[in-house]
Amino acid sequence: MATENGQHHHQLNDDDAPPSAVDQTVADAIAAADIYHSTGTTYLHIDNPLTPNSSDSSNHDANPTGAVVPPISLATTFRQNKPGEPMARNDTNSWGLGYEYSRTMNPTRGAFERAVAAAEKTKYCVAFSSGSAATSAVIHLLCPGEKVLSIDDVYGGTQRYFRKIVNPRMGIDVDFVDFGNEDEVQSKLKSGDRKIKLFWLETPTNPTLKVTCIRSVAALAHEHNALLAVDNTFCSPYFQNPAELGA
Repeated sequence: MATENGQHHHQLNDDDAPPSAVDQTVADAIAAADIYHSTGTTYLHIDNPLTPNSSDSSNHDANPTGAVVPPISLATTFRQNKPGEPMARNDTNSWGLGYEYSRTMNPTRGAFERAVAAAEKTKYCVAFSSGSAATSAVIHLLCPGEKVLSIDDVYGGTQRYFRKIVNPRMGIDVDFVDFGNEDEVQSKLKSGDRKIKLFWLETPTNPTLKVTCIRSVAALAHEHNALLAVDNTFCSPYFQNPAELGA
């Protein structure tokens, strides 16, 4: 799991997978990053379901203008076939869910999420309006009485949220550690081993640019059957890909 610039990337079990066609679309986008396309253009190699396929004339009705990039959808509400039955479930930008209300699914946001998922080499992406919103969503995966082990040099806004909101108001313990200090890490793990359900890593940190080995922290998280969130302000998937390092 990773949160970067308001995006929350999450690898789920196969039991939670959406329609296989969506998985195949993302897989095709990842496979497009070959020696000819390179990493830099992986983001562009997701088929646009709104672009007509020249070999299928029936598809032209979906995009009468022939736009070659996904249009920006400003709609707040979408017509339903009948109550509880959203339209456009076959649009891969809806992740197989269709559209009913823009807060839950939007064609433009869906296209962005699929592109980021391909860039991150993950199955899914959920985009948020801010990094704070993404952080809050991840924290809500925990229950009262559980614990977060966070990097000590975490972004100031995140640190204040952990100390002033998450701990006193949500009943979730938060401890801070230098993940580069093995003795300190082991001491923290021994004191709250069973309660730690989330490792919160930021690398490079903002603003001091402290770098931590993602693979090492991922190994610790897996060993303790805990989630790992990797946040950062500066590195795009071009330079850092947490999912490939175990996040």
